[in-house]
Amino acid sequence: MEYISTRGQVAPLGFIDAILMGLADDGGLLVPKTVPQVDAQTLQAWGKLTYAELALEIFTLYIGDEIPRDELSRLIEDSYGTFRDPDVTPLRRLNNGLYVLELFHGPTFAFKDIALQFLGNLYAYVSKQTNSIIHILGATSGDTGASAIEGVRGKEGIRICILHPSGKVSKVQELQMTTVDDANVLNLAVDGTFDDCQRIIKELFADVAFKHKYHLRAINSINIARILAQTVYYFYAYLQLAQQGQSERMNFSVPTGNFGDIFAGYLAKRMGLPIGKLILATNENNILERFVNEGMYEPGEFRGTHSPSMDIQVASNFERYLYYLCGEDAGEVSRLMGQFTTEGSIVIPSERMNQVQADFAAYGVKNEECLDTIGDYFAKYDYLLDPHTACGVAASDRLTEDGEVTVALSTAHPAKFDESIRLRGIEQTYPEQIGALFGKPQHQKQVGGAREAIKAELEQFF
Repeated sequence: MEYISTRGQVAPLGFIDAILMGLADDGGLLVPKTVPQVDAQTLQAWGKLTYAELALEIFTLYIGDEIPRDELSRLIEDSYGTFRDPDVTPLRRLNNGLYVLELFHGPTFAFKDIALQFLGNLYAYVSKQTNSIIHILGATSGDTGASAIEGVRGKEGIRICILHPSGKVSKVQELQMTTVDDANVLNLAVDGTFDDCQRIIKELFADVAFKHKYHLRAINSINIARILAQTVYYFYAYLQLAQQGQSERMNFSVPTGNFGDIFAGYLAKRMGLPIGKLILATNENNILERFVNEGMYEPGEFRGTHSPSMDIQVASNFERYLYYLCGEDAGEVSRLMGQFTTEGSIVIPSERMNQVQADFAAYGVKNEECLDTIGDYFAKYDYLLDPHTACGVAASDRLTEDGEVTVALSTAHPAKFDESIRLRGIEQTYPEQIGALFGKPQHQKQVGGAREAIKAELEQFF
């Protein structure tokens, strides 16, 4: 398997070189040169595999023999052996038309653990194999930071710096990052929004000389390994329901702000997974909803919401979808992304809108609607949704038709967002691991939103 840039100016790379490059050196995003196909016979053969066994089969399609199969299997077992549920991503049935796929059973109670536990172990493997130091740089709107830190804290040969928007993540998310006291971890609280943090990260990775001097590696979903790891649970959910006799195409409703989680579903569908609708659920920062429904990709006014991990205006994985929408024409992608940089918007031609709306349905959930969904589902089913999952469930309620089955992705444990849940008068008990965070000292440094200030911090840390 080779990987190429969405902008076409990088020679094809193997898997390990692709994950080390992160953001392509031409400013684009890396994608597989060809998408491996999975036929119905293979799907049936995979039906009774454990999560780790399934991950091994899917990863092998994208890695080939670059990592020996027995070593890849060990990396996968090490990554998912610490999850609190033996199914890793268990399914919960709420009613005849709705299942919830719980993705929060990893060490930081968020779906990001599924990709980042694997990526952290993968980086440690590469560092050991190449006898090199790996410097990881990432931005977080809440969950990525804690998951990434947990994946590499204390590991020899790795240093990690995470930027988060000061005061714009939940208290538990902040504590999960900043109570870590390992010497190889640096937390920077940035004056600004997540989009500011993400922009600075992309600018630093686009500074190829700086990137190579400090051996910078990406942990955000610009790293293709993140996307590949997330395709696994789409297959796993489908196979679990198929084993229960659910043979019809099923929809997936995906809370998303950065377009990574739903792009993983889109990739699974391109591989041959018989998905019905991919429902894109977002909040009042609804650039992605407007893109699907109107064909305009243009940031709006930033809004703080009860689902802060989706408070994003510029989705870093959008370019990957644009590449396929443009028929894998890298020149056209470069032109459109250049237009976005200079004009601040992209307009999709009407002849392509049919394809967009065949690929996705979309719904932006208002703040009060999010909280109402939490309250309603707690009252009806005694099941507590976090605010992001509530957005996915609300979108499913709007867009799932009679007779259809939708799997809503549950991206975080509700304990991570107690501030919002209490607004509906619901009391919950923290898991022991989360409750223990409140008595620990925090370690973070406040910085301004200028790229040069952050660059100086990195030079001192690395």
